[in-house]
Amino acid sequence: MNFRLFIIFIFLSIFISSFSCSNKSNRSRKPAVRITVESIHKKIIYGDDISISIAIKLKDGELKETKIFVDSVLVTTSKDTEFTSVLKKFENIGKHTVKAEAVKTDGVEGVYFKTFEVLSDLVPEKFGYELIHSYPHNETSFTEGLEIHNGFLYESTGENGKSVLYKNNLKTGKTVQSVKLADRYFGEGITIFNNRIYQLTYKTQIGFVYEPENMAVIDSFHFESTEGWGMTHDDENLIMSDGTNILTYINPTTFKGVKKLQVYDDKNPVMYLNELEYSDGYIYANVWTTNLIVKIDPKTGKVLSKIDLDGILTMSNSDKQVDVLNGIAIDPVTKNMFVTGKLYSKIFEIKLVKKG
Repeated sequence: MNFRLFIIFIFLSIFISSFSCSNKSNRSRKPAVRITVESIHKKIIYGDDISISIAIKLKDGELKETKIFVDSVLVTTSKDTEFTSVLKKFENIGKHTVKAEAVKTDGVEGVYFKTFEVLSDLVPEKFGYELIHSYPHNETSFTEGLEIHNGFLYESTGENGKSVLYKNNLKTGKTVQSVKLADRYFGEGITIFNNRIYQLTYKTQIGFVYEPENMAVIDSFHFESTEGWGMTHDDENLIMSDGTNILTYINPTTFKGVKKLQVYDDKNPVMYLNELEYSDGYIYANVWTTNLIVKIDPKTGKVLSKIDLDGILTMSNSDKQVDVLNGIAIDPVTKNMFVTGKLYSKIFEIKLVKKG
């Protein structure tokens, strides 16, 4: 009896296996797509014509059509198994995604992706600085945001349990008013827009809104970025950094994201953008852990110039331990630039000087 059961089991196994293989062989296979993205340069540069070449391999059946999308926007449709689409004078800096959707006549679809990166076509100008004046700065302030408004210096400081929003006399460094944040919040960048102070926090995705005159908290808001770093504004929107090379524009009423700006120079994305300032149509940003400030074109994301502040820390005349350069404030009246850093003993008023 056992032997007969064994024989039956073997026959059933062979039958099931052959049935499965038969089904597998008859199953329609999705088309395979190879995507090639290139320009006349080794690396794609702003303004290049970009060629997107498609090659489709079919295991069975016939191709109905292939749709090509760039950043979710349909750019072309073709019924050919090999074709090329050209994006003329592509003027969007940063990382982009090509999606190919190849569909066979039986409805079976193959979806494939490829990313490409566009660099700036400009080599950033190089600037140094000339010291105009220095002012006292609280050496215990872990500076995260700096702003000049109506003759006062507003400063946001960080670290949990120590984060404070200050309203200071610029010339004396003395505090006029201050608001301490709850211990769970790590204060970050600030900006003053439409007579409101907007302040980010580090990892809680929460921001606060204050009245500049009495420093009263009047609102709070949620932002989508995982981390809050620096903040500024243009004529319409708040602009924030999150430690990457991407700046996010935020509606100041709804606090919803409006758009993102990828920041690049002629070689790479410029990472670790931190404290921000907007002046005369340009964005200035500290690059975290460096003594660099970059000047950014907000229309394209191109880095127009790099400002090297090496040596400025030695002017603080302090033997106490300090952290990194962080803090840019441009006086809206005089247009003079003021810079400082975390735990610096001075705020420096500087004039930019072009190198070479």
